[in-house]
Amino acid sequence: MKITEVAEKYELSKDTLRYYEKIGLLPPVPRNNAGIREYDENACMWIEFIKCMRGAGLSIEALIEYVTLFQKGESTINERKALLIEQRKILEEKAKDIVDTIERLDRKIDYYDKGLIK
Repeated sequence: MKITEVAEKYELSKDTLRYYEKIGLLPPVPRNNAGIREYDENACMWIEFIKCMRGAGLSIEALIEYVTLFQKGESTINERKALLIEQRKILEEKAKDIVDTIERLDRKIDYYDKGLIK
């Protein structure tokens, strides 16, 4: 697929896709003889992964580290797993904070519903 098709499919700008590749967040995308990016299934799987992880709040830096380790091969399996475990813990803390905030908002809304706040 060409970059325009990929951008539409994953709702990312072409600039974002180029940027992700430039900073090493997305492994190098295959190119045709004219030098035009040809996103294959592997590249699209990486884009889906990155979009999912970014949507959940993982940092670009953590994802670049993961991609870099992945490209180094099997010798980095333990490091990659440790990185993912660390990121999961961070997300669990964020999720707890979100739940706490929702509960606080619910209490505030309840005060308004009961006419306790004017």
